[in-house]
Amino acid sequence: MKLTKLFTLAFISAILLASCGNSIAPIVSTPIENIDSLPLKTSPLSDDETKSWGAADLLTDTIPGMSVDKAYAEILNNTKRKGQKVIVGVIDSGVDIEHEDLKDVIWVNEDEIPGNGKDDDNNGFVDDVHGWNFLGDIVGENMEYTRYIRKLGPKFEGKSESSVSAADRADYAIYTKAKAEYDKEYKDVKANNDRYEQILSQLEPAHSAISKKLGKEDYNAEDLSGIANPSPAEQQQIGMLTQMLSYGESVPEVIKQLNGGIDYFGGRLETHFNLDKEFRTALNNDPDDFSTKIYGDNDVDGPDPKEEDATHGTHVAGIIAAKRNNGVGMNGVANNAEIMVIRTIPDGDEYDKDVALAIRYAVDNGAKVINTSFGKYFSPHPEWVRDAIKYAASKDVLIVNAAGNEAFNLDTIEVYPNDQSLSGPEIANNVLTVGALNYKYGGEMIATFSNYGKSNVDVFAPGVRIWSTTPLNEYEYLQGTSMAAPAVAGVAATIRSYYPNLSAAQVKEVIMNSGLTSKSPVVLGGDSSNQENFGDISKSGKMVNMYNALILADKMSRK
Repeated sequence: MKLTKLFTLAFISAILLASCGNSIAPIVSTPIENIDSLPLKTSPLSDDETKSWGAADLLTDTIPGMSVDKAYAEILNNTKRKGQKVIVGVIDSGVDIEHEDLKDVIWVNEDEIPGNGKDDDNNGFVDDVHGWNFLGDIVGENMEYTRYIRKLGPKFEGKSESSVSAADRADYAIYTKAKAEYDKEYKDVKANNDRYEQILSQLEPAHSAISKKLGKEDYNAEDLSGIANPSPAEQQQIGMLTQMLSYGESVPEVIKQLNGGIDYFGGRLETHFNLDKEFRTALNNDPDDFSTKIYGDNDVDGPDPKEEDATHGTHVAGIIAAKRNNGVGMNGVANNAEIMVIRTIPDGDEYDKDVALAIRYAVDNGAKVINTSFGKYFSPHPEWVRDAIKYAASKDVLIVNAAGNEAFNLDTIEVYPNDQSLSGPEIANNVLTVGALNYKYGGEMIATFSNYGKSNVDVFAPGVRIWSTTPLNEYEYLQGTSMAAPAVAGVAATIRSYYPNLSAAQVKEVIMNSGLTSKSPVVLGGDSSNQENFGDISKSGKMVNMYNALILADKMSRK
């Protein structure tokens, strides 16, 4: 297809700016209803393209980004409307508030006097200058199914369903489901940990022996093949080391990766599956008692001096609002956002009570958008979180929620938090659930890990190999629907900044209705035998597009 013809099909008109004042003339858009005729990008992404692909434009770059750069270049940078500050509550693992690319966009509670040990603004939280930490010093935690087994095991362990009273059947069903999930996950994690330890136990002595023979540790495959007259033992070592070099640039690098894997899997065994330890006791707060609402402290980046526990939250915050065009690091999606940090999510499963109170804290302290990049498949008190969601709706606050990373159809498997049970009715109109896109437009554009669902997932956004801020002025690639949700939260914050007359429900409507769609089949879960049309795996059938969203927001704001 000729380029001129392509632009005829998908042209979005130029912006007409008002000549004076703060108003801007109506923006006219021709939505791209079918972009299946676009040529696929066959060349690999460059380093720069990879780091910013979420901001790319599908029409010009053939990368399924959100047209963020185009939105700034053609709309936001040309309008005389400055926009107003929008507070975005990041309910997560904590944020490095001193990060070079975030320190200028961290919310400051102007009604609180830092460090005086008083609740100056009378909101119940002492010295909550940048948010609140509902976890205290807790970093690692159990999975929810582990907590269920500990709680219900003494009552049901070893019993059959027929021996359980009718009054206890519901709890027994939860227990058996939790036990099955625990056994499966524990087995997999233990096997991986043992496999890594076994490989390392053979690799380290082989590496030591061959390093001594070669007189260096940074040898390559050619060095190994050049060893003359190796003994039978050395032949085995050379074979193993040669194989290991296919997994890293050097054997020491592979050893480092193996140790990292052992730390990860071993850490999960120590925390996620530990039936003998209740980590909540360190907080001295009952997660099953909703009457106690003030606990924790104001240490929003968490207790780890290296701030590794804040990696996830810092990455999320950067995607939303890392300072734009400051010559440092990367650009967040929103340019008028302030990040309110609510540390709530441990390394393990979050507590419903903490999540419900975190949502309420964000709402009560001025957040207009809340990002919830977390989730779990067991929930003892979902009603507390749903009540908090409805409270946020009553206060006109939009919640942008990650769909989850297990490649599940959420219309058949319930994940928490949510705004509906399976395919039932929504409890409120202020939750936007986001699945993850890959940067490969076409059949592979759904991330292999992303959950989906015609009823439960609203939109898709970039979530694979996303470059963003991490603690101590670092930057990393991470991926997940956890990265897709903040991208959309950034779009929502931008809309609320420039079009503050639009309600949370209207912003959700704008984002869902203005995206790009495709009629092409897409692979789900990385399984080529499992394909659905892109338009049938979310409620909107669309991928978020900031450029079109601003155009539609402008139109809606004028009605």
